Amino acid sequence: MSAPVFSTLGCRLNAYETEAMREMAESAGMSGAVVVNTCAVTAEAVRKARQEIRRLARENPGAPVIVTGCAAQTEPETFAAMPEVTRVIGNHEKMQPETWANMRTPDLIGETEKIRVDDIMSVKETAGHLIDGFGRHRAYVQVQNGCDHRCTFCIIPYGRGNSRSVPAGVVVEQIKRLVGRGFNEVVLTGVDLTSWGADLPGQPRLGDLVMRILRLVPDLPRLRISSIDSIEADENLMLAIATESRLMPHLHLSLQAGDDMILKRMKRRHLRDDAIGFCEEARRLRPEIVFGADIIAGFPTETDAMFENSLRLVEECGLTFLHVFPYSARKGTPAARMPAVKGPVIRERAAKLREAGDKALQQHLTAQVGRVHHVLTEGPRLGRTEQFTEVSFATEQPEGTLLKLEISGQDGTRLVA
Repeated sequence: MSAPVFSTLGCRLNAYETEAMREMAESAGMSGAVVVNTCAVTAEAVRKARQEIRRLARENPGAPVIVTGCAAQTEPETFAAMPEVTRVIGNHEKMQPETWANMRTPDLIGETEKIRVDDIMSVKETAGHLIDGFGRHRAYVQVQNGCDHRCTFCIIPYGRGNSRSVPAGVVVEQIKRLVGRGFNEVVLTGVDLTSWGADLPGQPRLGDLVMRILRLVPDLPRLRISSIDSIEADENLMLAIATESRLMPHLHLSLQAGDDMILKRMKRRHLRDDAIGFCEEARRLRPEIVFGADIIAGFPTETDAMFENSLRLVEECGLTFLHVFPYSARKGTPAARMPAVKGPVIRERAAKLREAGDKALQQHLTAQVGRVHHVLTEGPRLGRTEQFTEVSFATEQPEGTLLKLEISGQDGTRLVA
């Protein structure tokens, strides 16, 4: 029979975990099934998951359909009620080899127990199924899972559980193997990356992990950090930004808003001045650093004046890559019970934020023309600079290599070399 069909929705961590599931399923001899790894970050994400399940069921008639991921964890009954779905498994269960060993296709047919989702809050250990080499050009290493914070708009802690960290020694050994296999860049990933270490002996911080990796893996050319909470940036992380050229000058910040009252209602732990101050300090330590950020448009109770504070944050923080999320109520979160902003207003505000983001990206692209960058190739004609800016090549290049290139121009969305 054919190999299992896997579909991933949502974040990079989900994509990492899909590769881990694929390895476990193949090792268990599983075949002929469809596995959908869902996202729960917005109501729209759940709708897309249901849509994807129906599509794959049509395209794979008769194949068992297994649904997992954050949406399966937070609302398993929703998916179990779908006639296309054979089994719903939780986020903890999906990372256990025995789960896949017990789900060979013949065993799934006629199974009456559709839901196997345990209490994610009771999980204490990190889902430590390490995969060596997710991604063809850069390797992603999961160092943390879960979140201890309870932002009022967010359902993710109920899908991922409380924060758990992978010990530093395990991380370092995995990165050594990845470098030995030829990877030129490693990205540290997690749900709440800056909380790494809080549950480990001695309570080390993310900066300690970064410095340890760079010290103990001297052959690693490039280390990159995914999304961070700037208010939790520790002293060693700032030191690494200032002194370690192998730590890439790009940070994606979980900002969410630029108005103090909205930030308080979101139950965030920073104020707008904290965000601006962090960006100013990081840029002072590393002048070439660039920032991405998540910003929510139309959070409940957001007035025009409050929105303008978020809009101004793009320029005041010097943001380059903007991820704009029109607010979408998630059932079971405190924000869903707050007075809502009208849909057309949310869409208008999201459009204004995206326009500001496009303008900021144009300024960044224009400033790079004529400069020399070390570019990691992601495909024959595409790569990324140290600042994570996309570069298109005039001629085909070998994938996964580092090239020193002068930027000759930009096409509106990426650099040209």
